[in-house]
Amino acid sequence: MVLSAAELGQDTVLSAEELTAFSVYANLAPSSNSRVIMSLPVVQGMGLVTAIYNDARPVIRSGVFFRTFDYVSVSDGTYKWRVTLNDNSHWLLYVTPLASSGIPPFTLVDSSMISGPPGFIGMIQVAKNPSADVGEEAFDSAAGAYAANATISGSVDGAAGSYTLAWGKGGVQSKTLLMYALPHHVESFDQQTKGALRDIRLVTTTKGYAQAILANKMTMLENDLPDSIGFAPWAKNPSGGSGGTENVNLGTEALALVNSVGQAELGQDFNQQTRLNSMYYSGKGLAKFATVLYTMSNIAGNRELAASGLVKLKDAFNVFVNNTQPEPLVYDTVWKGVVSSATYTKGDPGLDFGNTLYNDHHFHYGYFVYAAAVIGYLEPAWLDQGSNRAWVNTLVRDYANPVTDEFFPFQRAFDWFHGHSWAKGLFESGDGKDQESTSEDTFATYALKMWGRVIRDPNMEARANLQLAVQARSIRNYFLLTSDNQNQPPQFLPNKVTGILFENKIDHTTYFGANTEFIQGIHMIPLNPSSAYTRPKQFVQEEWDMYFSNGRVDQVQGGWKAILYANYALINPQRAYEFFADPNFSTQLDGGASRTWYLAYTASLLHAARGIAEADGAMTFAAVAGAATPENEESSGDEEEDKNQWPRGFDWPQKTNSTGTAKSGGPVTNDLATPQSEETNTPTTTGKGYPAGKQDAPTVPWTKDEYTKTRPEAWYEQQQSPDVQTDYESPDMTWALQDTDADELDCDDEAEDS
Repeated sequence: MVLSAAELGQDTVLSAEELTAFSVYANLAPSSNSRVIMSLPVVQGMGLVTAIYNDARPVIRSGVFFRTFDYVSVSDGTYKWRVTLNDNSHWLLYVTPLASSGIPPFTLVDSSMISGPPGFIGMIQVAKNPSADVGEEAFDSAAGAYAANATISGSVDGAAGSYTLAWGKGGVQSKTLLMYALPHHVESFDQQTKGALRDIRLVTTTKGYAQAILANKMTMLENDLPDSIGFAPWAKNPSGGSGGTENVNLGTEALALVNSVGQAELGQDFNQQTRLNSMYYSGKGLAKFATVLYTMSNIAGNRELAASGLVKLKDAFNVFVNNTQPEPLVYDTVWKGVVSSATYTKGDPGLDFGNTLYNDHHFHYGYFVYAAAVIGYLEPAWLDQGSNRAWVNTLVRDYANPVTDEFFPFQRAFDWFHGHSWAKGLFESGDGKDQESTSEDTFATYALKMWGRVIRDPNMEARANLQLAVQARSIRNYFLLTSDNQNQPPQFLPNKVTGILFENKIDHTTYFGANTEFIQGIHMIPLNPSSAYTRPKQFVQEEWDMYFSNGRVDQVQGGWKAILYANYALINPQRAYEFFADPNFSTQLDGGASRTWYLAYTASLLHAARGIAEADGAMTFAAVAGAATPENEESSGDEEEDKNQWPRGFDWPQKTNSTGTAKSGGPVTNDLATPQSEETNTPTTTGKGYPAGKQDAPTVPWTKDEYTKTRPEAWYEQQQSPDVQTDYESPDMTWALQDTDADELDCDDEAEDS
């Protein structure tokens, strides 16, 4: 069924208003010079499709064709019709006029069109009813009210967390909203929300069946947060219960091999592998070397070698802080984000996977945030040298800002309703947004967690722990397909992963090829401490048996073979370790991978599986409320004791420049505007997105059109009700839309009432 108006024709203009993380108003005007006559509040999970009309003639069409259209009753000023389509589906039509002299004259004109009265001012709502009388009763109780927007809140206490989506309401305020929850929501409902469930289910496009709730908010619980995961390899509880353990005990043989291989890999040219014309590949290179440094320092105990490597990594990272990489970053004042200048200067929107147009930002920047977390852990003083901290926080805010502020939107990548991120940027897509790498999605969140821990921001770490838990649940329900998955079609489950999951379809492929190792492997990289948390053993075993067992893995070419074997460590660490420890090892590695880490990772999981586990004693983080921070920390008066305060850094040797003075991380001259807080430091830019001192960028074709904001309540103030004799009282309706911020998430790390 399509809601429209007789006045809307080929010159119809669509504008968007009040665009937030969870909602938007779609406004329709007959032409560019006319007023908005129809507005549709679109909210994730809305149970009824609502159209608000302002002096227009409603038209309702169906390409399936109407079989019956029967008026039923009126309740609290809302009129109800039952509709049956030719596919035997049953629908309910609710009409709530602002004023009326009786039953509004809606007429079935022919099998494809229902027409309403001219000059209609009010609201029309449509709902598909798959549940007969039970469904109709629930829809009746909600008709006349609609979800206008949503707010999110959350709390975290150690390994337990919760988050709540609460909806702002338009229309009849005394009504309770009918909303739909996705399977991963229902699976984690608290008791109060479980009580609001109704036996109404509609199939979604790519996420199984959504179930209705009668509620103005829903709360989900996550009681297995990854708060014990740090930089070290981590194994899930072998009993299948909550929690897990990290392990830095590799055994004598593996430790010697890690030291030998690590020395060779830290002798590589960092600059050659990181100073690239791609933020994605540069970030992978930086993260690779950061992982090797942590392994050598905290697992192998080779601090001198790690120290020399850290100097090289800081220099490589400084290239980006100084914005002297081949494709510098710029701040985009239109869509408010940090983007590659590549498309501005070369005109190709596909450069660096579409970074300039916001594709894959969490993938790209997550690697940088992780590398910075390792550097900041190993050398805490680096955090406050120059603009290091501010530069990294700028990337964090670009893809994971916890609020909407003047410079960045709320959570550009992660969708708190769907439970995972979307990778698509500003490119048109007939099937909506999509994502093909769940593992890089979760790695970006893991990077946030570790950056928050290192800079001692307990709220950032708490949000990331909660987000990782939600991602693990969502990915398990929709992307990583075990044989007992209830949400994707049974005939699709043998694929084991979705491939690319769009909003409107699932395609078992990738954007870069259809090889099995590509499709499966892109959901593995990079293997990191959180992999055991987000990739369940049952799934890993089923996927291996389906595609890579019985020697098939050894037929894979290139860096994907090593990725597959590293992933194999989640279920068979012995064989995975043997692969990487082979003295004749010559397998090509992915640009973001190192043999050092793969050896440490597989050996660690092997010992953990044998019950031999040892936590990283140097990682004595205190990322809890009241923990010491740079602002409130006081010296103990003991120089040696202060040196060992968390995070535990070392007296690293520093590279000297030509004058013989120590080279630090700053101060730096940075072309990239790096807003440091929500209140201050407005980016200095000229033109459309280029930093001061650069030439103006070409006109950006996707610049947002300005439009006059017209709110529904203003329509009613300006328009007179039809001059009719009313034979009933209009309901008490507050048509004002609630304007509370619909996009704020504040996860305190102390539990609080939702």
